[in-house]
This record gives sequence, structure tokens and C-alpha cells, in this order.
Amino acid sequence: MTLALADIRAAAERLHGQVLDTPCVPSRTLSAIAGCEVFLKFENLQFTASFKERGALNKIAQLSDTERARGVLAVSAGNHAQGVAYHAQRLGIPATIVMPRFAPAVKVERTRGFGATVVLEGDTFDDARAHGLRLAQERGLTLVHPYDDLDVAAGQGTLALEMLAQQPSLDTLVVAIGGGGMIGGIATAAKSLKPGMQVIGVQTERFPAVWNAVHDQQRDSAQATIADGIGVKVPGVLTVPLIKQHVDDVLLVGEDDIEQAILMLLEIEKTVVEGAGAVGLAALMKHRARFAGRKVGLVLSGGNIEPLVLAEIIQRGMVKSGRLARLRMDVRDVPGALADVATLLGKLGANIDEVQHQRAFSSLSVERAEIEVVVHTRGVAHIEEILAAMRGQGYRAERIG
Repeated sequence: MTLALADIRAAAERLHGQVLDTPCVPSRTLSAIAGCEVFLKFENLQFTASFKERGALNKIAQLSDTERARGVLAVSAGNHAQGVAYHAQRLGIPATIVMPRFAPAVKVERTRGFGATVVLEGDTFDDARAHGLRLAQERGLTLVHPYDDLDVAAGQGTLALEMLAQQPSLDTLVVAIGGGGMIGGIATAAKSLKPGMQVIGVQTERFPAVWNAVHDQQRDSAQATIADGIGVKVPGVLTVPLIKQHVDDVLLVGEDDIEQAILMLLEIEKTVVEGAGAVGLAALMKHRARFAGRKVGLVLSGGNIEPLVLAEIIQRGMVKSGRLARLRMDVRDVPGALADVATLLGKLGANIDEVQHQRAFSSLSVERAEIEVVVHTRGVAHIEEILAAMRGQGYRAERIG
């Protein structure tokens, strides 16, 4: 069994009108920064905020009446769970979703909200998968695998049909790889329609399983990544051969690269993406020479990111860019000293976010105090101006974060 363009075209017929034909549009600003023409495919605009709906629906739509009556089962802690649950509900098919016990409560509730029966089982994803396989067999349920299924891969491949219809000049596609379903489908379609096109896969340095397979390496996988949607230790048996046949290369990106890409998409494109949805842009920024002058399509594959994680990424990004800084000052411990520091910072255009005034927990002599402030600034140059001005007023001031 293998995947062909005809399978992907058939999937597109089944999906027509059932999932969003998401926009694929150029980004002038990202193009200027990256040194190539950048086109973004906004799959985070799907109803469940992920491309996973495509493969799930293509699989479910082909079930026999008997299989529909029995129901479907999926093992997932994220986007695949919601895609299966939503489309099963739409089609009146019972859905059981097995999730590990650590699955975030918001994802559990969202999946239940689509009418699925959620089973929490196992402390690891592998435990949940083993339980799900047993459950499917015992109850006669059809397993909807998140990636290792050619019908699922065909559904994901419809992305390439849409992208090339919307932007025929594209000569490169950069696609995230977890289990390999999305890139397997996309690469099959893209190479069939436009043989000279480059298809580049992206994995995180923490989960390099497909990179290992392509480069004949043995890098170990970590426990977690911000790109949890592609944190897969063992890729698909059916998808790896598709990748080896159709994908030109696989690149790796680090956690900092992904955080920066999430922030860039938020600030520049005003769009929210999860870690897995940002790895394409992360690869573009990290490996710029590789894409110089090319017309590159990126799939923003999903937008399901925990708000607290997003908030932390924004704060960390502000620190890196110098718009949020922690300053330390050594002052005389006299009444009004803290007020004087606050007044001076205000005159210098720094907005105080947090203050810590240390006496006991300081190595300074008893007549002096240590003040730490977190301030909003205009950037690194502004921080240097503030420090220079404070030193000019007799304060011993330094940036410590």
C-alpha cells in the first residue's frame, strides 16, 4: 500500500465544504526579515484550530454503516482528539477518546464538549495508547490513528492541493514532522503536481526521530518540548517511507527558535500558533541561507496553546528584546531613597512593573540598601541610557536580567 495523488484528490472531494479552505497569503514583513518570499497557510483558523480535522474526517467519512454504528476510537491528548470528536459528532458517530491522565483539563473538557466519551488512562502516552488499542479491539471500534494511516495522510495532503491552487508560484514547502502524516501527504501531493518543488521537514531538537531516520543518526529524544504536537518518539511505519521518497531534507530547531517564531507570528501577523505550528518559521529564521530568494509556503498547523504558556513566552520575549528588564541599584538607606529612584526612572521613560527593596538579604554595609526593579523599556539601547543616567546621578546601577 502506498499513497498517490488520486487518493489525495478523492480526500479533497470528501472534505469539500466540511473543513475550511484556509487562506494562504504572503507576509511582506516576514519576507523582508527572512530574505525569501514567505506565504502562510492559516490552519489555526479551522474550527478546532488545527489541520488534524482533515485526516480525521477523511478516515471517518469512508466508514461502512456497520463501522459508523459501532463508533470510532482515537488516542490523543491534543488536536487529533478534538478533530475526531468534532467530525464524529457532526456525522452522528459515537467517539471514544483515550487520553493519558496528565492531559490538560482544558483539552479534556473541550473534547467532551464535542460529545466524545473521554477515557483517562495511564501515566504516559504509551500507556494510554496500549489501553486504547485493547479497548478498540474489545468493543469493535474503528481506530483513527493520528498519523500512521494512509487515509489520514491523504486528508492532510489536501493542504498541498489548496496551497498550490492559491499560490502556484511556490517552489518550497516547509512542514512540521511529528509522526509524519502531514508531511507524508503534503509531499506526495506537491511532488506529483510540481516535481521540482522542494519539501523540507522540521523537527525539534528534542524529538528528532525522523531526522535520525533520514540522516542515519541516533540522537535521543527528550521528555518534553514546547512543540508538544510533534513530540513523537516513534514515527509512523507507513509515513517514514513516504518521507524518504518525497521529502528533500529534514531540519532541526531548538526551543528558543520556536519561542521566537511564536512571538514573531503574534506580533507581526497578529495570529496565535502553538509550538508545532511555529516550527516552519523557526526553521526559516535559523537556516536562512537555505531558503534565500525562494518562494516558501509555511503551514501554521495549529493554534491550541495554553494561555499561561503563551503569556510566559511573551514575557521571555520581552526580556530578550530588552523591553522588560530587571535592574539593581545600591542606594543610601535613608527616607525617600526609594521614591527618588522611582521618580528618576519615570523621568527616564521607564515604567516600573515590580520593586524589591532589600535590607536584611544583602551583602551591603548596614547604611546602604539594595533596590531591584523590573521595568518596561523601549529596548536595549533605552536600558543603556537609563543605566548611564542613573550612574550619572551617583547610583551604582546594573542590569541583572
